[in-house]
Amino acid sequence: MKNKSFITSCLFSLAAVAQAQETPNIIFIYADDMGYGDLGCYGSKVNRTPNIDKLAAEGMRFTDFYSAATVSSPSRAALMTGRYAIRMGINDVFFPTSYTGIPETEVTMGEAMQSAGYYTGIIGKWHLGHLEKYLPLQNGFDEYFGIPYSNDMASAFFMRGNDVVDYHPKMDSITYVYTQEALRFLDQHHDKPFFLYLPHTACHVPLAASANFRGKSANGIYGDVVEELDWSVGKVLEKLDELKISENTIVIFSSDNGPWVVKGPMGGNPAPLFQGKVSVWEGGQRVPAIIRWPNKIKPQQVNTEVAAMIDWFPTLVSVVGGEIPNDRIIDGKNILPVLLGEGKRKDDEFAFVNYGQLQAYRAGDWKILLPEKKRKGSFWIEDVPAHDTLFFNLRKDIGENNDVKDKYPSEYQRVLEKMIVFKRTLKDVPPALIMLESNGLKMAANQQQEAIRQAREKGIKAKSK
Repeated sequence: MKNKSFITSCLFSLAAVAQAQETPNIIFIYADDMGYGDLGCYGSKVNRTPNIDKLAAEGMRFTDFYSAATVSSPSRAALMTGRYAIRMGINDVFFPTSYTGIPETEVTMGEAMQSAGYYTGIIGKWHLGHLEKYLPLQNGFDEYFGIPYSNDMASAFFMRGNDVVDYHPKMDSITYVYTQEALRFLDQHHDKPFFLYLPHTACHVPLAASANFRGKSANGIYGDVVEELDWSVGKVLEKLDELKISENTIVIFSSDNGPWVVKGPMGGNPAPLFQGKVSVWEGGQRVPAIIRWPNKIKPQQVNTEVAAMIDWFPTLVSVVGGEIPNDRIIDGKNILPVLLGEGKRKDDEFAFVNYGQLQAYRAGDWKILLPEKKRKGSFWIEDVPAHDTLFFNLRKDIGENNDVKDKYPSEYQRVLEKMIVFKRTLKDVPPALIMLESNGLKMAANQQQEAIRQAREKGIKAKSK
């Protein structure tokens, strides 16, 4: 009996080892404010991106992939949870003055990976709250190094774990520092399943490149930054080869939203799309998306169907054998059948939710864009003329130039009905956190004024005595 038990134990141990070897590592590389047309594999003629292009050639490149928001924080919240950020009350970006962050009730990708036995790390921009309870270590990550919000915000600093370690990070070395941290992470944790989330600062303003890349591109400082980011991707891929774990590692590359076109040469290129960051025109949310998974995803794949950032949560959690919450709406779809060439996404729909409002909707080749008042150029966005409800066939009109609402009334009605059905799911969304912050600041100001009033009153009484 003892021998039988020993043999059974050995078989279980061998099965566990085999399962561990089959469980893929995952690296998610996230660019910031990168345009659809900023990579060679997406048509750029001015930015040299051989490493990212190679990644695309060795896996699958999406042509119709959407960020879940037009700006940073809601986009990242959606990636981490598989849910449109409006369901969390995250409709705007968090600032150094914010005292809110990703709700503690949300289940993040990091938490789901940890539950599946993964070691988790984030190196880079978090932007889901900078107070301790909102930071990565309290939201599913075993380690963290990076800037907790955007590099253009006041008092940008490096954190390691929950502690500030550098109050004066140099903008021209951030990509290099993140890359070295990523290589260290891989060296230290490659012997067990890991999830590495690598959200870069590039290509967000202020732009700065290291000496090895400064002035070297044909596209000014923006091109320098893109090419250094491509170098970083190359170093990560080299390290995977060196450690002999490339075959068992999923690598994903994407961007949190479209380019900040109002910045001119400091912003990215949305071509052939219209508009960029902050806009629900295609340039604001259609982004580069590439995935490589050797021996699972065939090389040279180009997928032209609708997919979105919210899909990564259910897909990757499914891949690692984790649990997807069933007590809340998960907007993303498991696209593993798409990646493996075994089927299609559950549906071909995507909602454009911008600053807490449903402003557009896509179903298949068709997109409805709701009416918009004239938008005068500002810090955020270029001029956009006023328009009524518009309807586009994106397959034939990627630049959204031709309204075909009157030409295809039945298709318009079909997509409109789908949009209405989706909107009904938003009836119970929580108050916007940014509004809570505003109200909280008003309350604090009122309390401060009351304290001043009471102090003055006490002073007057003291004088009268």
